[in-house]
Amino acid sequence: MSIEVGSKLQGKVTGITNFGAFVELPGGSTGLVHISEVADNYVKDINEHLKVGDQVEVKVINVEKDGKIGLSIKKAKDRPQARPRNDFRTKETFEQKMNKFLKDSEDRLSSLKRNTESKRGGRGARRG
Repeated sequence: MSIEVGSKLQGKVTGITNFGAFVELPGGSTGLVHISEVADNYVKDINEHLKVGDQVEVKVINVEKDGKIGLSIKKAKDRPQARPRNDFRTKETFEQKMNKFLKDSEDRLSSLKRNTESKRGGRGARRG
């Protein structure tokens, strides 16, 4: 059976290292799932996600000339299409954002001036 980039296969975890897991594919060939391709989130310890003997679905992401096969578990999962993130926000124009920023900035500045003037004894005048 020829292993092609992009194909999804069932495999069996045969070994685990600190950088990934070796998976035996149909036909007897073995590929590596790098630790960054195990799950969507950060994986500190691969042993929390995989064990030797686990059956996993993998996607072939590359095949080297020397026969090394790169695999991914997270890319083999079928995911629904992600919807655009800003659906729930109201659209603000640049001018609206700028006006809001300027107002906030002026409020903070006046508050800062009020607080520092009172600590200096008013208007920053020096005592003589």
